[in-house]
Amino acid sequence: MRSGKLFLLLAFFTTALSAQPKYWIYLKDKDATARPAISQTTLENRKNFGLPLYEETDLPVRESYLATLKEKQIQPIYSSRWLNAVSASLDLLQVGEVRKLDFVQEVVPMNSDFVIASTRPVDRAALAPVMSQVQSESFLKSNITGKGVTVGIIDAGFYGADSSHSLRHVFSNKRILGIRDYVKPNQPGEWLFTTAESYSDMHGTEVMAAIAGLDIDDQVQYGTALNAKFYLARTDYSLREWRGEEDNWIAAMEWMDSLGVRLINTSLGYARGFTDPQENYEPKQMDGKTSAIARAAQIAVDQKGIMLVVSAGNEGEDKNWRIISTPADAKGVLAVGATNMRLWNRIGYSSIGPEFLPYLKPNVSCFSLYGTSLSAPVITGFAACLMEANPKLSNKELMDLIEKSAHLYPYGNNYVGYGVPLATRALALAKAPYLPNNSTSIKVSGKTCTIDVATDENLLVIYRKKNKKDVISQQIAKVQDGKISLKKQNGEEFTTIDLKDRSIEVIWE
Repeated sequence: MRSGKLFLLLAFFTTALSAQPKYWIYLKDKDATARPAISQTTLENRKNFGLPLYEETDLPVRESYLATLKEKQIQPIYSSRWLNAVSASLDLLQVGEVRKLDFVQEVVPMNSDFVIASTRPVDRAALAPVMSQVQSESFLKSNITGKGVTVGIIDAGFYGADSSHSLRHVFSNKRILGIRDYVKPNQPGEWLFTTAESYSDMHGTEVMAAIAGLDIDDQVQYGTALNAKFYLARTDYSLREWRGEEDNWIAAMEWMDSLGVRLINTSLGYARGFTDPQENYEPKQMDGKTSAIARAAQIAVDQKGIMLVVSAGNEGEDKNWRIISTPADAKGVLAVGATNMRLWNRIGYSSIGPEFLPYLKPNVSCFSLYGTSLSAPVITGFAACLMEANPKLSNKELMDLIEKSAHLYPYGNNYVGYGVPLATRALALAKAPYLPNNSTSIKVSGKTCTIDVATDENLLVIYRKKNKKDVISQQIAKVQDGKISLKKQNGEEFTTIDLKDRSIEVIWE
């Protein structure tokens, strides 16, 4: 048995090492007379939200360019109409030949690794507490369960989803509208439910449970969008994690857009590599512009009207990285971090937002023991409920609403964003454009102050910040007689006091 396993491992690594690297081939132009590759549902969505019905990014890649590549024995893997590019496996000689073609703008290698935010099997009982944190009962009392909303999930695998106890109601009511496997496209879609090569192949199943999960027998709720419909796409091969699969992700995004999907969850992220360190992304490249998927994500938001919810990443305790992964760095996506349950402060592993970004990341956070890959789908289900409550909300209005419903708003930070979205606030905002905010700011002079916090809590979280968003340190403060005492630290300009139902912003002068 041992020699057989060794042979299989050697065979796998030999194949992996001998495989040709993949490249993006960016093209110069398109055929303006070509027919846009989108559905009637997509057109209706764009019309309803005031978006252009057709754009150049809807036009397919020129067939003549694809034909020329094939004549040169280059087989395109996927074509991206958004990026006007094709992916292909090339050797060095082919790279040189392709770069000489007059219709080719650029040839870029894909050579960093792909990181799944969580690959451990999840204890279902650990999913339930976050429902009370985000006030899911407020959705149920209003009979809001994501009905009529279609959610796209782009992930690593959906093994066992069709037999999952917490997803029986989704499958029995036939709310899986379509399945695509971009890793092994020749397999039937149902193959994703019956075949597992590693724990990663259950990752999408756990994500779907965090969006729509329900234990019918015990009436334990794991997600808020209990009646949502789904399109599922597998884009990551669990036995080889590499950035060479980013074309799968973009292809899945374009497929879902063509079907009119307006809400997509992706609990995957690109960050550091695990094989050749020279191939890794650098932290400075998490700028929302460098990676192909960040650019595609921004197109999805700005031009296609898609609400894209992304896990922030689990590198918060990695001293050589710490920050979010891509595409969470894209400005327009809703990047979700993770909090502890009791105090709602950042849990150690949750990635923080880069200080060099001019905008706030993560955008919001919520409780998860098992990685930001399971906090993101909680907020995806939350978004689906708000889409049911007010179908006229655009993706950007919805993102703004979720941020404003969070417990720290408007005093966010690069540890937890604006904090935990609260359903009571969100539903009120969905019905009216303005909601009075109980959070306050206080200007203090000197280096010490005492703040009246008027709370029954014994301990509070405080965020010491060098500016309005970037945290110097996250601390626990003791409440004495309804007050806390603060002493200004070096470089500290702002201090956020977290009271869960509101926040106090101390401005040091």
